[in-house]
Amino acid sequence: MKPSQFRAWRKSMGYKQKEAAERLGLKKRMIQYYENGNRDGKPVEIPKSVRLACYALSNGIADFDGEKTTENSTLAE
Repeated sequence: MKPSQFRAWRKSMGYKQKEAAERLGLKKRMIQYYENGNRDGKPVEIPKSVRLACYALSNGIADFDGEKTTENSTLAE
């Protein structure tokens, strides 16, 4: 996933950076690094776990406890 794809994903979900960070379990600063593609001038790769989490959120899955999923609409804010 390229930085531009990550940004496009976030915007397609209607998330502000802060909300994307909350949904992905990250700090807002990491969202900014992923969207810029660098951190302090060094390239930043979006980890597979984050890419998979983006996919899950895109498909309505907010959480997985090892047995069942929680849908986005039922996730406590």
